[in-house]
Amino acid sequence: MPLPDEPSTLLGGLSPAQFMRRYWQKKPLLIRQAIPGIQAPLSRDELFDLADNDDAESRLITHFRQSWAMEHGPFAPDELPSVKKRDWTLLVQGVNLHDDRARSLLDRFRFIPDARLDDLMISYATDGGGVGAHFDSYDVFLLQVHGKRRWRFGAQRDLSLKEGLPLKVLQHFEADEEWVLEPGDMLYLPPHIAHDGVAEGECMTCSIGFRAPSAAELSGQFLYHLAERMEEMSGGRGKGEQRYRDPTQPAVTNPAQLPPLLVERVGAILANIEWTEKEVAGFLGTYLSEPKANVVFDAPQRPLNEKRFIERAKQSGLKLDRKTVLLYDKHAYFLNGERELMSPKARKWLPELADKRYLEGKRFVTLSGESSMTVLLHEWYCAGWIQVDANA
Repeated sequence: MPLPDEPSTLLGGLSPAQFMRRYWQKKPLLIRQAIPGIQAPLSRDELFDLADNDDAESRLITHFRQSWAMEHGPFAPDELPSVKKRDWTLLVQGVNLHDDRARSLLDRFRFIPDARLDDLMISYATDGGGVGAHFDSYDVFLLQVHGKRRWRFGAQRDLSLKEGLPLKVLQHFEADEEWVLEPGDMLYLPPHIAHDGVAEGECMTCSIGFRAPSAAELSGQFLYHLAERMEEMSGGRGKGEQRYRDPTQPAVTNPAQLPPLLVERVGAILANIEWTEKEVAGFLGTYLSEPKANVVFDAPQRPLNEKRFIERAKQSGLKLDRKTVLLYDKHAYFLNGERELMSPKARKWLPELADKRYLEGKRFVTLSGESSMTVLLHEWYCAGWIQVDANA
């Protein structure tokens, strides 16, 4: 992970600070040899095996005889077309959740906040394979890791889509630029820049995508979160448990009509709902650290007891599991969708673990006198959220 003000090969000699200021959500950037000598995180056969996993999200897209088709996995080996057949693509989402090599590659992009970083997808394509001209609602880095892919891209006036297709393909696509990417080359595209990538021979591309929830999604999830918090805080006695009352409601002759008094009173109740910046941060921390529905943590089969766990961590350090999301602010930390207040003792080590995603053994030794820390980390280890041996 490059430091904010250090020039980085990953960004074509720009520092992360320069990249964020000049390009992030502003304009595309082509970077030749962003990662020289790169190897695909997974081989073709390993990717095909992952696509056969029930816990992995995969899609098969074909463009045979000028007709688009899409199927959702998992895919048994004999359900994929022959690698000698043209015009098909296998997409495997969230590869970073299943493989440490993919997780390490994703970590190179942590100069952008973890709260925005989504996942690493691998696209395998045979000659001519692609997913059609389209646009994304989020930023994306397209890193070529095997073979060649020709990219055409540009801003569009017309974002209408072709009707009757199983995937979103632009009706009228006009490219402003065209480049062929080879292994190690990378293309950054901000949201809504249309692009079309076509494999030139067999190829693999890693897509590093970012979370960009809509205003409607955020509003709905926040209000749901707020309602839960009101219920928790009320304990059955506070505002959240107060019932609607209408002692001045008159008798009616139109019983099916919505009572104006009801509308007025409920409007007053809703107008009295207030929230603070702290509550917004609490919502975002839990919402953005919540594991995806297909994520399952693997607890150790033979977990070490707390004493042996401490001994091992002193020797080898510990690291967050590749599936774990740990965020924090000045008040609390958020681990896999759960919020806990940040104690003064936790403040000594937790932000460091969250930012680095590991603690070295010698660093663990200096902190191990805090029993509250070792007890908590042992619980996380037993749950499969962290692993001992940061060098593994």
